[in-house]
Amino acid sequence: MTDDVRDEAPDTKPEAERDGAEPQSPAAPPALAVVEALLYASGKPATVEHLAEAAELEPAEVEAALDVLEAACAAEGRGVKLDRVAGGVRLVSRPEFDYPVRRLLGLEGKTKLSMAALETLAIVAYRQPVTAPEVMELRGVISASSIRTLLDRKLITTAGRKEVVGTPFLYKTTKEFLVHFGLNDLSALPKPEELEAIYGLEPATPPEPAQVELFPSDDGEGTTEPPAEGVPPSEETN
Repeated sequence: MTDDVRDEAPDTKPEAERDGAEPQSPAAPPALAVVEALLYASGKPATVEHLAEAAELEPAEVEAALDVLEAACAAEGRGVKLDRVAGGVRLVSRPEFDYPVRRLLGLEGKTKLSMAALETLAIVAYRQPVTAPEVMELRGVISASSIRTLLDRKLITTAGRKEVVGTPFLYKTTKEFLVHFGLNDLSALPKPEELEAIYGLEPATPPEPAQVELFPSDDGEGTTEPPAEGVPPSEETN
């Protein structure tokens, strides 16, 4: 009875194994799909080389997949976009959905950088490597607290010591700084003249010299000439 049951049991082995052939591995996913999955799982910027190694693809294949994915995410109605930052790429939510994303993650009350910290960070970014005394000289106020805040936020880090009296620490920005501000590298920092144009800080056109009456004319209306240099228009000349 036992032998009969054993003989009638179905053969559950794959057909290839029953025929003596080597079992086939599942087909590799398309490059676009695997790159998208890797970016979704990474959660932080990944380099093309790292993605290529993980996906067992050539860097050129990864670049091509990223171009297609970037174009797809740029289409209207998408909630994410491809962000090239800090020498890598990542998938991030679009800026217009910042508020609901913050609510979901409980980041509504997250402390923002103070104006003093932002000023200090800007000096470090544009003058790096720079020392605390140099930052203080440029800002005109003691900046130790702001530097400590930026170090705690990992937006700046030490870069050795300057070979001067006291050998103060040198400070520079970090990769986290690039990620935080969405910059691919330091060359992407706005140029000072670009900031002037963006925020309306370009030098204003000098006004026309004020006119003051120096000598009365025959018709009683007076003649006017530009005021002497260094003499305010409101003051009368003798």
